[in-house]
Amino acid sequence: MQEHFSVKNVKCGGCVKAIQEGLQVLTGVTTVAVVIEGGQVTVEGDALDRTQLSGKLAELGFPEAG
Repeated sequence: MQEHFSVKNVKCGGCVKAIQEGLQVLTGVTTVAVVIEGGQVTVEGDALDRTQLSGKLAELGFPEAG
C-alpha cells in the first residue's frame, strides 16, 4: 500500500531526514521516500492510516500543500 503527499517547507536534506525518521516510527510504515523539489512524500507499508500520516507530517512542520 502507498500513500502520496504533497507537503510544504521541504528545503534540504535535513528536512528529508526529519520526515523519514518521523514517519518511520508509525505503525505499518516500511519505507518513506521524499523528493525535495515539489515536496513529494511517498509512504509505503501495510494498513497505513492517511490521517495519522498527515497529522504527523504537520506536527513535524511539513503540512500538506493545497
